[in-house]
Amino acid sequence: MTTDTEESRKELKELSEKIHLWAEGYAGENGWKLNGDERQLGAVLKGLARNTIKYGEQYCPCRIRSGDPEKDAEIICPCIYHEDEIKNDGNCHCQFFFK
Repeated sequence: MTTDTEESRKELKELSEKIHLWAEGYAGENGWKLNGDERQLGAVLKGLARNTIKYGEQYCPCRIRSGDPEKDAEIICPCIYHEDEIKNDGNCHCQFFFK
């Protein structure tokens, strides 16, 4: 018998892995790469997975939701800011995608 906590961890892990696969493809399509620091990368993936489970959308974990679905649509990963941030700073604010 599994507990709710075990099921929650399993769901979080599986969703993190799906997001990781998506992100690798997305980064590659754009000539970018994902953060090479596995700890930071894992934190972002976990945050994206948690937000997806909790709020139903892949909200950037480094941004604060307002509660307004229309406004918050701007921070669904990849958020509307990521391309300019990568262009100007070399990476997005979450340190997920890098030039």
